[in-house]
Amino acid sequence: MPHTATRPVGALLRDWRRRRGLSQLDLACEADISARHVSFVETGRAQPSRPMLIHLAERLDVPLRDRNALLLAAGYAPVYTEHRLDDPALQAAKRAVELVLTGHEPFPALAVDRHWTLVAANRAVAPLLAGADTSLLRPPVNVLRLSLHPAGLAPRIANLGQWREHVLLRLARQIDAGGDPVLAALRAELADYPVPKDGDGTAAEDGEHPGVVVPLRLRTDAGELAFLSTTTVFGTAVDVTLSELAIEAFFPADAATADALRAALPPP
Repeated sequence: MPHTATRPVGALLRDWRRRRGLSQLDLACEADISARHVSFVETGRAQPSRPMLIHLAERLDVPLRDRNALLLAAGYAPVYTEHRLDDPALQAAKRAVELVLTGHEPFPALAVDRHWTLVAANRAVAPLLAGADTSLLRPPVNVLRLSLHPAGLAPRIANLGQWREHVLLRLARQIDAGGDPVLAALRAELADYPVPKDGDGTAAEDGEHPGVVVPLRLRTDAGELAFLSTTTVFGTAVDVTLSELAIEAFFPADAATADALRAALPPP
């Protein structure tokens, strides 16, 4: 598996190449090296230099955490640092995250790590979680589990069938792209949850955005609210933690939702 450094580096590189759907010749062309050299590296007949290994990892779009694993497997020290978000080295990035989250109010936004664990959220998120079981709200909070769990938001998601399919497909793409066993286990867990009868997704093609985006339609005390979501990442991150951080921002999908959110959240 790509998340361990106990296998030979050549085998790990071969896994990543196949995961990206590339032949040895494809990778050779991408990396501007010979297919023979790619073959020798993968079979262990040639030991890649540190720069060559980083070059191949870049061409294969290997996540920074897994690039470190490749380096370790080849006998090199990791290149990419990994700090906690509250580490002084990441304070500028942390302030940027807080600025984005706060600036998105009165609409909800949150930051998650690579396993969809909640890192931070703005003030607009908490009111939407009313009614969720407290066990799902105790840190560490997994936002996908919270959204699809029968004791979480699932009973209040009007298009649960559609939203559930969207979440499972998104997780499947992440697993295909990176092979993370934690995400694979999470997807298996979520897929096993029952679908409440009042959230069977019958409104999947209703609304203002059929066939374009998947909205989240949430029943609340203020009525049914509809959201569209976007994802923001640090495109130039060279720290493992920062490279795995994502901001999920939710925008109102209609005027009624926008008005309800503005009325519910007074200025700070």
